[in-house]
Amino acid sequence: MFHLFSSTYRITERAQLPRNMIENSMFEEEPDVVDLAKEPRLHPLEPDEVEYEPHSSRLLVRGLGEHDLEDDEEDYESSARLLGMSFMNRSSNHRNNLAGGYNRETSGGSCSTSARTIIVGAFVFVIILSVAMVAYFLPKCTFTKEGCHKKNTTLTPIFPMTADGKVFPWAKMRLPNAVVPVRYVLVLHPNLTTLTFTGSVEIHLEVKENTDSIILHSSGLHYTEATLAPEVGGQPMAVKVLEYIPRAQIAIKVTPNLLKGQKYNLNLNYAANLSNTYYGFYNSSYKDKDQNKRLLAATQFEPFAARTAFPCFDEPAFKATFRIKIIREQSQVALSNMQKNATVEKNGGLFEDEFCESVKMSTYLVAFIVAELTHVTSSSKSGTVVSVHAVPHKMEQIHYALEAAVKLLDFYESYFNISYPLKKLDLVGIPDFQAGAMENWGLITFRESLLLYSYNYSSIMDKQMITMVIAHELAHQWFGNLVTMEWWNDLWLNEGFATFMEFLSLEKIYPELQVADRFLQRRFLAMDKDSLNSSHPLSTPVETAEQIEEMFDTVSYDKGASILLMLKDFLSEDTFQQGIMRYLMDHKFGSAKNEDLWNSIAKIKDHDLDVKEMMKTWTLQTGFPLVTVKLDKAAKKIYISQERFLKTVMPQDPASSTNSSSLWHIPLTYITSSCSNYKDSNCIKKWLLKEKTGTIDFTEPDVTWVKFNLNTSGYYVVYYENCSEELIQLLQKNHTVLSDHDRASLINNAFGLVSLGRIPLGEALHLTKYLKNEVCTAPVTEALGQFNYIYNLVQRRGLLDLAGRMKKNVFDLFGKLIDKQTWSDNGSFSERQLRSTLLSAACNYDYNECIQNATLLFNNWTKLQSTDFLPTDLISTVFMIGSRTSEGWDFSLKVYTHLQLDSEKHKILMALANTENVKQLVWLLQNSLSNNIIKAHELPYILDIASKNVVGYLHTWDFVKEKWDPLVKKFHLGSSALQKIITETTQFSTKMHLLEVQTFFDSLKDQGSQLQSVQESLELIHLNIQWMDRNLNNLKTWL
Repeated sequence: MFHLFSSTYRITERAQLPRNMIENSMFEEEPDVVDLAKEPRLHPLEPDEVEYEPHSSRLLVRGLGEHDLEDDEEDYESSARLLGMSFMNRSSNHRNNLAGGYNRETSGGSCSTSARTIIVGAFVFVIILSVAMVAYFLPKCTFTKEGCHKKNTTLTPIFPMTADGKVFPWAKMRLPNAVVPVRYVLVLHPNLTTLTFTGSVEIHLEVKENTDSIILHSSGLHYTEATLAPEVGGQPMAVKVLEYIPRAQIAIKVTPNLLKGQKYNLNLNYAANLSNTYYGFYNSSYKDKDQNKRLLAATQFEPFAARTAFPCFDEPAFKATFRIKIIREQSQVALSNMQKNATVEKNGGLFEDEFCESVKMSTYLVAFIVAELTHVTSSSKSGTVVSVHAVPHKMEQIHYALEAAVKLLDFYESYFNISYPLKKLDLVGIPDFQAGAMENWGLITFRESLLLYSYNYSSIMDKQMITMVIAHELAHQWFGNLVTMEWWNDLWLNEGFATFMEFLSLEKIYPELQVADRFLQRRFLAMDKDSLNSSHPLSTPVETAEQIEEMFDTVSYDKGASILLMLKDFLSEDTFQQGIMRYLMDHKFGSAKNEDLWNSIAKIKDHDLDVKEMMKTWTLQTGFPLVTVKLDKAAKKIYISQERFLKTVMPQDPASSTNSSSLWHIPLTYITSSCSNYKDSNCIKKWLLKEKTGTIDFTEPDVTWVKFNLNTSGYYVVYYENCSEELIQLLQKNHTVLSDHDRASLINNAFGLVSLGRIPLGEALHLTKYLKNEVCTAPVTEALGQFNYIYNLVQRRGLLDLAGRMKKNVFDLFGKLIDKQTWSDNGSFSERQLRSTLLSAACNYDYNECIQNATLLFNNWTKLQSTDFLPTDLISTVFMIGSRTSEGWDFSLKVYTHLQLDSEKHKILMALANTENVKQLVWLLQNSLSNNIIKAHELPYILDIASKNVVGYLHTWDFVKEKWDPLVKKFHLGSSALQKIITETTQFSTKMHLLEVQTFFDSLKDQGSQLQSVQESLELIHLNIQWMDRNLNNLKTWL
């Protein structure tokens, strides 16, 4: 599955505030309420202590002055009262628990104790002593609610109860292995008028262990008939379906027991509603070119929604074959994983499409679509039929995707030396689709904006992104489909590999799209998250639905891809390629675990390196290393050491300490000043650091500087303890000695070390002075991102003079480069991307010439009603500036409503979401949540964009608080969409907001407080506070 994790850097001026907002202060003033900065741990409130009412805090939070309260006079509860928070529990029962204080009365002058009091005290003491002695002399036991159980004895499992009071015969989240599926025969009939469907499934089962029950998954299905029969020579027997709803499991109890080696057929008939979310078998709608509403039904099963469409063993390791039949109306097209085998006409004008038997695959890869679609078709070199489908009025936008899919399919078959195992491959654009794309075997589904491309109107960045997404999903046909992770704890084997291969494949066959810069940004993004306590190992235990959903994050995708890049560069590409080919051959049509990959690569390696031990240090522990480098020029030695790069340290978690025992086997690469030619292999040195410290001897004379982590192919940060100034001087004298990616990494690492408190802010800003001479995209983009982070922090504190000085600093560094840019689509990809990045930043920082040019182009667009004359790479900037006015915003919305070109619609939506008009923003959010003019799947994106301007960031957070329940219902807990909503709308930097966010999520209990993304959000707020406390005075001085 493809998810968009990266956040677009938004750089905006202070808004023209409505009067009520000015009166109540839109800025994050920092009142002295409770000094959370002194507490390294983010203390939660007591579990049942408080409930947060979203409406009540806004005015007081924004209005409190800097000295309204004293630190030492306030605790959490009184601080929250001042914030306007209502301390009541979501359950009214908890409110009563807060009552019950008592008054202590004394007798005035009496100092004596009555005899009665002494007697009562003695009696109580005797009782307590007796109980203690009985407990001591009893046989050692473990107390449970059933009583005392002796140690070293097995406790009888407590089985759950079904809704109708029956005992459910299974007590675990994971399914047993006693009975496994071999084959499914599935018939489905979706009704797009009633938005329901009926189904029947025959599951061929094999008994692996003697058992009296069959346990499988089911959710929201209503059963009308259930029978079980031996595969050979037996009559079907009616069976009862027991359902345990909390775990979405059903059980079939059988008498006598099923015996090992026997085979059975389980038949189940059922009915259900089509989902109104974006998961399972769901209904969707769109408007055709005449604005008529059209309906379709599609699937999104990963990670565990197949159970909502048919009863199944819904875990990735339970692979089986599938024969699927879909009943549809004549005007509709039905698609599934395999090619169509036959169509039979049924009664009532219906048709039944039967699809060929599938290869063995996991249930989450099953897919089917019923819709009115059109398509174009081609063939790969090996004869696979490749088709791209879309709704009819968008047919002209599907040709590029077909070209790219065929080209990429040919590349993967050659690179892996394994043929694509199906006879056809369909790529389908879905009008309503939450994920970026989904790799269903043979039927890949996409969000339309990530598949459809217009040769006339889409930008070069659109082309790059669409090609990357197609490459990602096609890579999954091998990594994920052919070989599947055994359980979701190793999701990175699917997503990390697919992400790595999307970049590798494009570098090989689409070099003109220059994806290396994009991969570098993704590595930086992964490290941002992985530097937090709330991160997780690549391979980590997961069990609950929320835990599984939250594995779909930038760690699994981008960190996974990053360590593969590091390994490839250290081993050599040929060795790496041979290793992954071996892995695919060893486990094809089966499942694999983390260590299986390293075992396969270890069999191929051509030098003495324990790949398995090395890579376990990168996959089984959280985070990544900070490598400290100390150059001793006189002794000709480089001293190196490693520790965890961790931005916050939580004392309750010993593993989180930067001085913890975490060690990595780090494949270091470096060059020195005496031999700095990247193209000369003799200049590039390698060193494997496995211990806490190490020493490298060098023989070259006159070494003045060293640069580690060449081209940032390693997943670590470097701190030059005593030789950073030499690198800064090198950048200022001749920055091209270092590669553009190494220049970008120096910027990234420097600001990361500032956040760590390892170097002063002035040193990082001093390094950026060389940027006046920089012309490459990677370092410019990285620097703008770092400056934007600081700009947002100071702007939201209301430090407008300081924010203005930050803008001036940007123009001092990049003004000449900005002035050289033309409003055109001329140049190479890198030149066009740099132009788009610079002009977007310039306009957002109100660079006068940029505003004038963008406004002129926007006004011409409104007059001509056409974008033919607009440079496609700059359309986003033009829309953004033009939509700042009420008239421009209204015009953009009108065009959005009727526009059929998805790439342009997406850019208009970005401009609409960036509004600084509160009424417009509220309307946009409400409309999207209602799935009206703006589709609900766009809501996370709208919240992301709106939260990045000074007006929107407080209102988006209010919206999330007030609409939490419908948001969870629409996107469900743990999903990538909800992760994005949480982290992007809580970008605060004050103690008041830290308390507010923590209180709100604590009040949700198991409806949100347990999410990893919530912990990440709180940690990020804490880091923002810490950054301002450490660096604000230095920033004022430096600027």
